[in-house]
Amino acid sequence: MAGQTAGLIPVPFLALSEQMMNPLKELGKYGQAPWLDNLGRGLVRSGELAKLVNEEGIKGVTSNPAIFEKSMGHSDEYNEEIRSLLDAGVVEIGEVFNNLAFTDIRSACDVLKTVYDETKGGDGFVSMECNPYLANDTEATLTEARHLWKTIDRKNVMIKVPATDAGIPAIRTLLSEGINVNVTLLFATEYYRKVAEAYIAGLEGLPKDYDLSTVSSVASFFISRIDSKIDGALDKLIANGGDKAKLEALKGKVAIANAKLAYRDYEKIFSGPRWEKLAKRGARPQRLLWASTGTKNKAYPDTLYVDTLVGDNTVNTMPPATVAAERDHGKPTANAIKEDLKGAEKILRDLAAAGINLDEITDTLLVEGVDLFAVAADQLYGAIAGKCDELTGKKLRMTWSLGVDKEAVDGWVKTWTKKGYIRSLWAQDKTIWTNSDEDKWLGWLDAPTTAKANLAQLEAFSAKVKAEGWTDVVLLGMGGSSLGAEVLREVLAKNGTPKFHILDSTSPDEVGTLNAKLDPAKTLFIVASKSGSTLEPNLFKDFFYDRVVSTVGKDKAGSHFVAITDPGSSLEKDAKAEGFAAIFEGKKNIGGRYSVLSNFGLVPAAAMGIDLKAFVHNALAAEAACGPLSPPPTNPGAQLGIALGTLARAGKNKLTIFASKSLESFGAWAEQLIAESTGKHGKGIIPVDGEPAGSAASYGQDRTFVVLKLKGEEARDALVTALKPLGHPVIEIEVDEPMQLARLYYVFEIATAVAGAALQINPFDQPDVEAAKVKARALMEAGGAKDTDKPVFQGGGVSVYADAANAKTLAGAKSLEDVLKAHFKRVGRNDYVALVAFIERNAEHAAELDAMRAALRDATGAAVCLGFGPRFLHSTGQAYKGGPATGVFLQVTAAPVHDVAVPGRGYSFGAVVAAQAAGDLGVLVERGRRAVRVHLDNVDQGLATLRGAIEAAVK
Repeated sequence: MAGQTAGLIPVPFLALSEQMMNPLKELGKYGQAPWLDNLGRGLVRSGELAKLVNEEGIKGVTSNPAIFEKSMGHSDEYNEEIRSLLDAGVVEIGEVFNNLAFTDIRSACDVLKTVYDETKGGDGFVSMECNPYLANDTEATLTEARHLWKTIDRKNVMIKVPATDAGIPAIRTLLSEGINVNVTLLFATEYYRKVAEAYIAGLEGLPKDYDLSTVSSVASFFISRIDSKIDGALDKLIANGGDKAKLEALKGKVAIANAKLAYRDYEKIFSGPRWEKLAKRGARPQRLLWASTGTKNKAYPDTLYVDTLVGDNTVNTMPPATVAAERDHGKPTANAIKEDLKGAEKILRDLAAAGINLDEITDTLLVEGVDLFAVAADQLYGAIAGKCDELTGKKLRMTWSLGVDKEAVDGWVKTWTKKGYIRSLWAQDKTIWTNSDEDKWLGWLDAPTTAKANLAQLEAFSAKVKAEGWTDVVLLGMGGSSLGAEVLREVLAKNGTPKFHILDSTSPDEVGTLNAKLDPAKTLFIVASKSGSTLEPNLFKDFFYDRVVSTVGKDKAGSHFVAITDPGSSLEKDAKAEGFAAIFEGKKNIGGRYSVLSNFGLVPAAAMGIDLKAFVHNALAAEAACGPLSPPPTNPGAQLGIALGTLARAGKNKLTIFASKSLESFGAWAEQLIAESTGKHGKGIIPVDGEPAGSAASYGQDRTFVVLKLKGEEARDALVTALKPLGHPVIEIEVDEPMQLARLYYVFEIATAVAGAALQINPFDQPDVEAAKVKARALMEAGGAKDTDKPVFQGGGVSVYADAANAKTLAGAKSLEDVLKAHFKRVGRNDYVALVAFIERNAEHAAELDAMRAALRDATGAAVCLGFGPRFLHSTGQAYKGGPATGVFLQVTAAPVHDVAVPGRGYSFGAVVAAQAAGDLGVLVERGRRAVRVHLDNVDQGLATLRGAIEAAVK
């Protein structure tokens, strides 16, 4: 409820006359400290906590993720501070939580400081829980606990550490450093004894002159959870014919009996020579704290776990309802915990005789307790993530229509949440994929944070580009080094100055078209290559460097070039030798297709004059939203990745991307990211970008649709509406403004990594990309690709080539139409078609090829992809060769209109692109793919002829 504090004790209860007997305060007379198991901003600021302390005898406070989740996620108490944190650039969910929680913990500690002082450090504590995800990691727990202790900086704070096998050594170490510890999740007396031993050993580890009275600890022994578990087991025995009277008599008794025996252990442990030696130095016994004391069974008295557990030097931490109940009608008696110990022993013997093993129950409860704390943390961090989105008002809005696949996707979301796989991803745990080298390729996870640190350098470069008055800037790259920048240009800098161009094709016509637009004397060239040895960027650099030298001279040529490359690469060495204007480093642990939020995207963005601060701010928001503490139900990257991976496993692996006008270019970047990452080992998602719209009935049942929209724009809305009733999974993602492109980049990177885990492949390698490169190099070394085989058809300026296996299918064809009819007749259910064109990429050629796509899709129901070579080789080419063997390929080559020589190489761009096409086709054939090549003598006329033949063939 907005504006109200969740879980507060009703005011009328607090206002009762102090003159009336107060059973809650009576506890103090019997040596037991009542603590409140609740904490929130309103509880402190309203003065209610102070009333509880000053008037009702509350002597401590415990907190946990479930308590914070209620107050932080479901009230407006924290809105103002969250807004301030977000405005200050604090966006990571864990950091937001810590800022909020630390304020509350410190404030509560300050309220309880009077108790702490009055008891000379014996009470007045406030507990703050270690991150529950760390419960089984000793070193991580130590690091977290030390951080909490130092940062909260209050003597009366206690750090909660669970009594797991990993937690107990951490407890001992922390106490030996003088850190107060609340040991939580104790169920078994065996573990309690280990905890008490850790406490004593910790104190013994402090220096001889250390004032031990300044170190305090409680051992939180859980109560009601034991009875709930035992009662359930007893009910099963009764249902199976057990002695009802005897079994019923054990209900609601076991937890109390267990606690009594733990207290007996307490009295033994904290006596004798070893303890007396520490007591002389001021040491206080580690008090037993009864936790989980609200009754879960309504048949039991609501004060059952208070009145029966009164004991000297103990604590009972109660939820607000139990505090109110005890205050109203509690009946505490002195040393109730010590009454009838033989009866307690008998209860446990009877339990064992009934066939219920208490040790097994308590072991299970410990495991479940850790899991429940993690679930509570998931809900807490998810609530904070939701609150951050609510307050910023700008987020990715994702709408899901998954049809029959919803249950499967929801199931995997639950699995990922329960197993903490998002945290594993951020911990760089390669076992969530294939346990190979995935951990070496995760530098992109914190790329936005790195970008923020490098903003000054990037902004200085941006200012320099503008000041030097370049008319044009050209990015020379390939794949991940160019596609992200292309989207940046189209979405955020389409009409920018200087004009920004991208060259990522060895087509001599494309090289020549760009060359004709440029004045080398006024152009800045950005050469982007991670390895520095990628063929295409090196050829582009050779060509334009030669032009610049011819125009301005060798001494000045280097000032026209900038390099983006990994440290130590051959490109870095050349750039230094040739005096490049700047060299920007890549990170070796970021693969090319995940590099858009690193220098490979940000340097081009700077050259375009994009507002880098706003862009990086959006990237940071996405990093936070997809971070380790944002569970799948609120993590947009995890949600999208789980859905894509689950749907692909269900056979809906043709990921069809629709986009509104402003975001149309994003699909090509997403296409290469997803295809190259997931398409391998016979598995994969086949992205379909830019396919012309069809009727809803023209799409096969192997499709998943992702719709990207800028607010206020249309993205095939009528078609999307029509697809949903047909059962097609549709995921709609809307952004408020173009600058949120940065968020889309990051969300899709996380999603791709998650989908890779769902498919059990390595999403960071590209095992089949190199195969085509090897063949192309071999052909170039042998003098270039040559058509030595006789075409299976030739006529009208079009020749068709096929290997022996594919040629059999085409046997008897008398015309181009016959050839194409025979080839595409092979398209079956759940297959896809790929048109791969090694020609100049321009609007006219794309229009002709898109018309072919539409005709093929409408006739076959198959998804039809389009890739221009060689750029698709670094993109969908991996999936075509390594992914599912469901593709039917038509390669299109053409004689260049004007060939262009590569300076100093002894060959032309035409020879390079021909070798690349031949290498690509050769690998497809080796992999048993259904592939043929169509060669056009004249590209423009040939495309028109090919289009007509396809349309006729599939009628």
